[in-house]
Amino acid sequence: MVLIRSIPMTVKLPGTESVCPECLQRLPARLVTEGETVYLDKECLEHGRFRVAVWRGRPLFSEWFRPKIRYDGGIREEIRQGCPYDCGLCARHNQRTCSALVEITSRCNLHCPVCFADSGSSGSRGNEPDLDTLKRMFASIMARTGGCNLQLSGGEPTVREDLGEIIKAARAAGFSFIQLNSNGIKFAEDPSYGKRLEEAGLSTVFLQFDGIDDKVFSIIRGRSLFTTKARAIEHLGMTGLGVVLVPTLVPGVNTGQLWDIVQFALDRLPGVRGVHFQPVSYFGRFPEHFIPNHVTLPEVIHLLVAQSDAAVKMEDFTPPGCEHALCSFSARYLVKEDGKMQLLGKPQCHSAPELAEQGALRSIAVTARQWSRPEGLCEKTMTETDDDLSRFLQRARTHTFSISGMAFQDCWSMNLERLQGCCIHVALPDGRLIPFCSYNLTSRNGIPLHRGRHSAFPSTKKLAG
Repeated sequence: MVLIRSIPMTVKLPGTESVCPECLQRLPARLVTEGETVYLDKECLEHGRFRVAVWRGRPLFSEWFRPKIRYDGGIREEIRQGCPYDCGLCARHNQRTCSALVEITSRCNLHCPVCFADSGSSGSRGNEPDLDTLKRMFASIMARTGGCNLQLSGGEPTVREDLGEIIKAARAAGFSFIQLNSNGIKFAEDPSYGKRLEEAGLSTVFLQFDGIDDKVFSIIRGRSLFTTKARAIEHLGMTGLGVVLVPTLVPGVNTGQLWDIVQFALDRLPGVRGVHFQPVSYFGRFPEHFIPNHVTLPEVIHLLVAQSDAAVKMEDFTPPGCEHALCSFSARYLVKEDGKMQLLGKPQCHSAPELAEQGALRSIAVTARQWSRPEGLCEKTMTETDDDLSRFLQRARTHTFSISGMAFQDCWSMNLERLQGCCIHVALPDGRLIPFCSYNLTSRNGIPLHRGRHSAFPSTKKLAG
């Protein structure tokens, strides 16, 4: 018998722009479809051709879209060199800020082999912004955006002794949803720490959580941390804070544990509000032996479906209404008393474009509601006399759960059309707002495009020229 292998049909999609992984110069780029895989193809006259897979499998690239009518309001920076060099936001950007990220320190109490921020040790304060600077930054963000969600990040923000005062200042500036991006060590060490931050005004802890065993943590974080993470979640469960588990997905390391992580989170409802998967991106710091091999969004969805034993379905997951459709996916569920998951909201056809700002405002509200811990969990206990609707509504108030994922762009996968739809913006002391993937972009050798050039945290590495 002769085995005849079909040759995937190649389809060239509309052109875009990218950057050279070596020098970060802007380049023309093409998206090329071969079968169910989509590649980003580009060529630098000095450094040659680069090709990377940005989409593998189903749902098909051609079916995954959510068109938007661009947002052109707000304060815009003058265009000098063009995208991605004039971020701030510039006039080419198509979306408003949904979530502003403020890096309050470059210090960290870990030195993870994988770190997009390339954070340093906890011993040196460097040039981290003081409280007065942060107050000015918070006021500037509110003035420029008209209101958005806030992320406090680093480094590891819990190394700052004045974190409670920083959170209070953010509340005073008008932020109603404040998220803390943390590795959880401080919460594990001090059972009362989370309660103090809650009283200061914190809403949610976005908790780094890569797997369910120490082998995973040793590879990705450089040390055994599973027990520490579990203790942090236990202590946070005694507060009114929401918790979202955030795994960094590294091929061959923890990609076999996606549903195990989800189940770990489900077992800790209603305090744990969801899981947000982030495939590893090759910027900042990562081991030299890592070969760029992106886990694409459809692969994450496929792994979730395959590992869940049909608890979730591929069609449950939808493109985002805020950021570019190729950036993320999400689904929300009601977890019933028997543990079964019921999809909330029906998957919709997104062929008709909507206003980008409308999607952003909806995302701001939905994120704050889903990722915050429900209030008054002990106010009412269900009884046998309650009707089915009452029981459903009470359960829906406390036991909704989100599964989502976001694929960040790096020097290999950067698609400037995607970048211009970004809604997560890093705030700088000078008032500018830079799209997350642009701010963290580094060349293949770790040379930053923006980080350290305009922020409070200088970089020791510089691009030529």
